[in-house]
Formats: sequence, C-alpha cells, structure tokens
Amino acid sequence: MSLVVNTLCKNYGHQMAVNEVSFQLKPGEIVGFLGPNGAGKSTTLKMLAGFLEADKGSIVLNAAAVHPNASDVKKQIGYLPESNALYQDLYVKEYLQFLTRVHSIPNAAEATTAVIEQTGLQSMQYKKIAALSKGYKQRLGIAAAIIHKPKLILLDEPTAGLDPNQLIEIRALIQSLSKDTMILFSTHILQEVTAICDRVLVLHQGKLVADEPIGQLLEKHDASLEDIFKMLTH
Repeated sequence: MSLVVNTLCKNYGHQMAVNEVSFQLKPGEIVGFLGPNGAGKSTTLKMLAGFLEADKGSIVLNAAAVHPNASDVKKQIGYLPESNALYQDLYVKEYLQFLTRVHSIPNAAEATTAVIEQTGLQSMQYKKIAALSKGYKQRLGIAAAIIHKPKLILLDEPTAGLDPNQLIEIRALIQSLSKDTMILFSTHILQEVTAICDRVLVLHQGKLVADEPIGQLLEKHDASLEDIFKMLTH
C-alpha cells in the first residue's frame, strides 16, 4: 500500500500553483505538509483527494490512478477540507448515519457507533451540528473523513482555531489513526508537526523544497523547525 505522486502540476491562468511536486507516502506515516499561505498546499490536497484535475503528473494510490472520475479509488481516501463544511441543521449521529449511506457502508449502525467512540463524540451525538464548539466540529469533520476506513487520510488545517486542550485531543486522535493508514496533513502550527510527524514536506511557491524525516531535517540544519521553515520559504 502506498501513495506515489509524480511531477504534479496545476495552473490557474498564468499562475503556477503547483509546480512538478513529487513524493511518496507509506502506511503508518504521519507526514506534515507545510508552506506559507498561497504555497499550493490546499490545491495539492484537492488533487490528491480527486476533487481537482491535475494539469500534469500522476497520483497513484495502491497501484490505481487518482483523478476526479476515479470513484473506486476515491473510496479509499478520507478528506477533511480546510472549510470543514457540515450540514448545520442535522444532529451529529444523524449526519454520520447519512454518510454511511453515501459510502454504502455495511453494518451502518456499528460503523456509526465505532466512529463516534473513536473521535470522542459520545456526549455530542444527539446535538445539532450548529450547536457544537469549534473543537467538536473538527472532531466531526475527522469522523466524516474516516467513517469508511480509508487507506489515505488528508487533513487540511485540522487544528486551526482550537484551544490548547482541544489541540492535545486532536493530536492524540490523529496519532491513533496512523496505525493502518497514511496521513498527510497541512498545518501552520509547527509545534504540531514536531510533536506527531514522522516526516515533513515543505512547499514554497508551488515547489517542494523539503521532503525529509523531521529528526533528520532538524539535525542537518541544527535549528528549530520555525527557523528552518523561514529559511526554506524566505
């Protein structure tokens, strides 16, 4: 099981948003995806999720190509977008039950109960989504991304706007998900990357400027991740 990204490109008019990006992911890895605003992170994640067509290059998940029409392959992918759009008028459990039908999940009741427990939503399952705090909405977004047990999990700013306690809880949740999957998550919180990532990818102006195990990157530059980030994206 693997994800292989090869010379991925995406243009918006005359602007090159993603410029020949290549990397690989393997099972059990948690990889941090870093870059300044406008570096191309969200565009890359949308292409990996199969929501956006690449202009050039390939994305191969478990020997099958990922693109907007590859519905069978997309079933193996869980995606939490930065916007985390949710149906605000639905109840938490009702929303997750709806997703089991969308994904044609067998044993839907068991799957719903399992993901509620996994993401710590037990006390919120009978509340309307609109009434949830930011932290619980993020938990629900992650639950929606993993309910079908994907092989690849893509998280775009999953800890944005959370308080310190929520950060710790979401960090532990992400770590617990990595056992049987590949996780790529975009974040501006560099402490999160240092705490839970095995490897880091750094994107700058659409180009990949670093792809290294985090310990090796820190040792090579003999500096903090914040200083390394500034140096690579200046």
